[in-house]
Amino acid sequence: MDSETLRALLLGVQRGEVSIQSATERLEVWPVEELGYAVVDHHRAVRQGMPEVVLGESKSPEQVVGIARALLARTGNVLVTRVDAAKAELVCQAVPELRYQEAARVLVSEARHVTPLGNAPVCVVTAGTSDVPVAEEAAETLLACGVALERVYDVGVAGLHRVLGHLDTLRAAPVVIVIAGMEGALSSVVGGLVAAPVIAVPTSVGYGTALSGFTALFGMLTGCAAGVTVVNIDNGFGAALAAFRILRGAAQ
Repeated sequence: MDSETLRALLLGVQRGEVSIQSATERLEVWPVEELGYAVVDHHRAVRQGMPEVVLGESKSPEQVVGIARALLARTGNVLVTRVDAAKAELVCQAVPELRYQEAARVLVSEARHVTPLGNAPVCVVTAGTSDVPVAEEAAETLLACGVALERVYDVGVAGLHRVLGHLDTLRAAPVVIVIAGMEGALSSVVGGLVAAPVIAVPTSVGYGTALSGFTALFGMLTGCAAGVTVVNIDNGFGAALAAFRILRGAAQ
């Protein structure tokens, strides 16, 4: 149940279209569901506008199946992040309503029941092709939130003309997500070119002293473009949720 469904239910009671008994029965199975190994938060969509997202990493296929079925039964919307191909195959066999997006390593429900948010697409930018898996995690999360997006990939600072060639697209976006490994300089470049909020995602891409993403993280945190927000290493999901919160707050 999301906030719109809850509002419709209460209006139905107010107008006499839904009985108090019927409304009570629907609310009794809300907001959480105990599965033994997980407590599914069906109230998340009411509080935050987005159903609970499942971290697939370290969960067994059986646990992912159980949580996914619980979410499907209530909202019809499922997003599971950090899922390898072998686990995804087992889950999809048990829950055919899900499909696997290999590039993003996510499982998503085939039928999405989401309300579109925002008029202009969020721009998802990568410095290199090696950053694309993190970008696709962000992209799939945005789509699950009802947010349209524009992809601008492989435009790192080693060839500055590449990002400048997309300046109109960047400046038209209400939020820009910049994903980069190595030294992470692209977030400062983009942050100095656009007025919209910029969310920077350091990735673990790079040799030696890239330090599995820490160099990019420190570079983004100490960047000279003011007001750039930085999320955790390889956290495309977190960047997308931050963008969703910005857009949802602006729409309310």
